[in-house]
Amino acid sequence: MNTIFLSEENNAIAPCVATIGFFDGVHRGHQFLIKQVKEAAKAGGFASTVITFDRHPRQVLHSNYVPQLLTTLEDKLLLLSKTGIDNTAVLHFDEAMARLSAFEFMQQVLCDRLKVKQLIIGYDNRFGHNREEKFDDYARYGRELGIEVVHSEAFLLHGVNVSSSVIRSFLQAGEVEMARQCLGYPYTFVGKVVHGYGQGRKMGFSTANIDTSESGQLTPEPGVYAVTIKVENDAEVHHGMMNIGTRPTFEGQKLTQEVHLFDFDGDLYNKQIHVSFVHRIREERRFNNAFELAEQLRKDRSQIKEQLKNEIE
Repeated sequence: MNTIFLSEENNAIAPCVATIGFFDGVHRGHQFLIKQVKEAAKAGGFASTVITFDRHPRQVLHSNYVPQLLTTLEDKLLLLSKTGIDNTAVLHFDEAMARLSAFEFMQQVLCDRLKVKQLIIGYDNRFGHNREEKFDDYARYGRELGIEVVHSEAFLLHGVNVSSSVIRSFLQAGEVEMARQCLGYPYTFVGKVVHGYGQGRKMGFSTANIDTSESGQLTPEPGVYAVTIKVENDAEVHHGMMNIGTRPTFEGQKLTQEVHLFDFDGDLYNKQIHVSFVHRIREERRFNNAFELAEQLRKDRSQIKEQLKNEIE
């Protein structure tokens, strides 16, 4: 895949069939849309192109907006590369771009810069200042600019239109298995290991406290999860369990994200790790004391080891 960070200096790519969107998560609905782009491009003898943005447009339009992302830009580009698309054009979304009307965007960016010959639009996609126009407007502008505009159907899974917002809803309810079905892979967030409270180590469960603020990714519903972990500069995939919550047994108040890696004794502090959510085991709850909590954690670990073993087999 050819990744193009579009700027004033690097103008057009080859004439193409394209689609546009933020593509957060590059989920199965996105994959369904990209497949249509690839097929249309092959039929017409054009390159296939995904057009996306370097940050969520709402971060520019609303200064207080805090994203609940499914993927970082880096991981989004990696997932897009796996679709077999020819090009990904990454647009820098700023206030100037936000002011463009849909027609101006189609003319200045899609037509003049990217040489789009056919634009396949997702079933719920809107673009342009205030997102006021609808598909019929895009089609009319396209006819004027020499761009054929095609409306894609939604990708349905168990009767549900798969979308990034639907996946966020599943994750916020702790339904990581449903999120996995919609994504086509386990939901994964990225964070840096920072100093925690040290309570897990005292109970024989050393944990890595994860800060995901830099990635801006969504934190699933509090609870205990079976997870797999990839550590920076380590090719091995580790198994573990993760607790998301406020540590009520220790009168905690702040939400923390702590992961315990099975059979691992290396130093994780200040390293970046990827945590993939496989199953939700139980809700977080308060125990009478640390001994009761430790006993439950041993049961959780045994259950999760068996689940992850079966997952691989």
